[in-house]
Amino acid sequence: MRIRTSYPYDTSHQDVFIPLPDGIRLHARIWRPVTGEPVPALLEYLPSRLSDRTAARDRQRHPWYAGHGYASVRVDARGHGNSEGVPGDEYDAAGPADGAAVVHWLAGQEWCSGRVGMFGLSRGGYDALRVAALAPEPLKAVVAVCAADDPYDSGVPYLGGSVLAAGLHDWAATTPALVARPPDPALVGPDWKDRWLRRLENLEPYLHTWLAHQTRDEYWKRASIREDSSAIRAAVLAVGGWHDPYRDTVLRLVERLAPDRVRGLIGPWSHLYPDQGLPPEQAIGFLQETLRWWDQHLRGEDTGVMAEPLLRAWISESHRPSTEYGTPAGHWVAETALPSPNVSPVTYALQGGPRIVDSPQQTGLDAGRFRPVGDDADLPPDQRDEDAKSVCFEFPVEGAPIEILGRPRVRLRLRMDVARGQAIARLCDVAPDGSSTLVTRGTLGLAARHGLDRADDWPVGGTEDVAFDLNATGYAFPPGHRIRLAVSSSYWPWVWPRAGSVGFTLDADGSFVELPVRRPTEDPAIRFEEPEQAEPLGVVRPVTLDEQRPGRLVVRDVAKGEWRLEVAPRHGGTRVHPDGLEVTENARETYTIQENDPLSARTRSDWTVRLHRPELGWDVRIETRSEISADETAFLTSDEVVCKDGGEVVFHRTWEKRIPRTAG
Repeated sequence: MRIRTSYPYDTSHQDVFIPLPDGIRLHARIWRPVTGEPVPALLEYLPSRLSDRTAARDRQRHPWYAGHGYASVRVDARGHGNSEGVPGDEYDAAGPADGAAVVHWLAGQEWCSGRVGMFGLSRGGYDALRVAALAPEPLKAVVAVCAADDPYDSGVPYLGGSVLAAGLHDWAATTPALVARPPDPALVGPDWKDRWLRRLENLEPYLHTWLAHQTRDEYWKRASIREDSSAIRAAVLAVGGWHDPYRDTVLRLVERLAPDRVRGLIGPWSHLYPDQGLPPEQAIGFLQETLRWWDQHLRGEDTGVMAEPLLRAWISESHRPSTEYGTPAGHWVAETALPSPNVSPVTYALQGGPRIVDSPQQTGLDAGRFRPVGDDADLPPDQRDEDAKSVCFEFPVEGAPIEILGRPRVRLRLRMDVARGQAIARLCDVAPDGSSTLVTRGTLGLAARHGLDRADDWPVGGTEDVAFDLNATGYAFPPGHRIRLAVSSSYWPWVWPRAGSVGFTLDADGSFVELPVRRPTEDPAIRFEEPEQAEPLGVVRPVTLDEQRPGRLVVRDVAKGEWRLEVAPRHGGTRVHPDGLEVTENARETYTIQENDPLSARTRSDWTVRLHRPELGWDVRIETRSEISADETAFLTSDEVVCKDGGEVVFHRTWEKRIPRTAG
């Protein structure tokens, strides 16, 4: 990583409060070039806290853009951080409307040229796309990184019509710990506590709403960019990584938007900006690449970025399974159109007649983290143990490598003796020594086989053909290896199990997997500059003697037949910011199940947060607990939030909900 210390422009920065039409003011931090000329503005808008939680990341990017002649602006959403108001639902219409208002405010400032771009990672990228779908006139360009385009099927709560236990619980438990944090008195003054208490009184776990909508109904459709991506008028650079769960967004946007206003980039990355240099370590000069995008669409300069291929994608070469990688082996390829004329569907028929698929409930413990962020236990380990709990079909690779790019698809002929269940398909690369590397996977809640917007019981004892896509991938299987399709009926803790599910019979005759095989091409050289960022913020992590917990730990109680996955997100510990703010976070998630009892599944998350300014005598603590379990007819949720100012408890609330299991 190269640290940039000199730029074409000197820069300044200031904190301001941006007024919305209803009088609420949003906290913004603006970095600007020192110049008498108006310049384009870049906006990163999301519901995280710019004063602490994203401060270090913001410092890597916004001053860099300012030094290259842009006003770079970071804004906290309504009711978050130091912004006024109370937070709304995660997917309501107020968030994009507020974002569009900020775009218009920026365009109207005397220091702005009237042209605005938006960028963001994860939620920030999703918010940028949602604002772009409103088509505010000043918004001319977007860079969306690791962003979902459909919060129902490619977001957090659901996957293929099934409740996504790990994603749902992780984010549903994290949000109270984020939303319950107070404004900072150093930035908002003495009324911080009154504002905090108003925010807390309106606190409601998002989980309740999400579980109340278990099919892709109007609630989810209103929040989806997939419903009408043609509404986006800004030029979109869509970026993802093969280890990111939202990578299919890139392909969908490239397929659906006009070629003169979209480009796609997919690398071997996790849920991170591509210049972070965390595993897998294939960092690129991403800021420079985005600068080409901004200069093209906000300044009208021909930077050559629109002469780039429609899609630049990384093809991973075969590698041994590991929970983290250094620099991965592979190569870049170029596609000038999607669907690509270089890619053809190749069908591999399954063989072997009827096979019973009845996986133990702990199948899926080696799935890896739903949203990997470069930690040492994030990626899926060797899949042999998972494969042993599945029914597998293999296809030898002979003669030449088989390179795939796109979404594999399976069609399975199933017979099931119960009304509800799920099917999971994994595509693996099996080496001559037997090691099994996960390439991609997909899942289908069988009640959603006729569409994610409905829930149809399976005809008990009946046979049907079901088809579903696996997540997109770019991968090269070498000669001498075997392509393995592994089918299971359980995938905990990704898929929440159904009561009474006893698996199904898979009839190999009439079933197949279809691979998007890419023919070898002479691709133009695809190169990126060396990664560089602005000088770091200088956040200090005090040395501690505490033993670091494993990132992912599996515990088995042999006598009870119980399995417990303990997850310790690595953002914990204490961080001291240059302005004296001390932030301490600790979290632990557990996912427990008994191998023969789907109703034993339960999750729990505990968070403790401390915000401390010694010079002000300000010391607040937030403690949260979130639990989910289920019986045959309902999800049972329990949430608790305790907030303290010094030693005084100023807020304590518990929510207990019973939410009918209508579909997921």
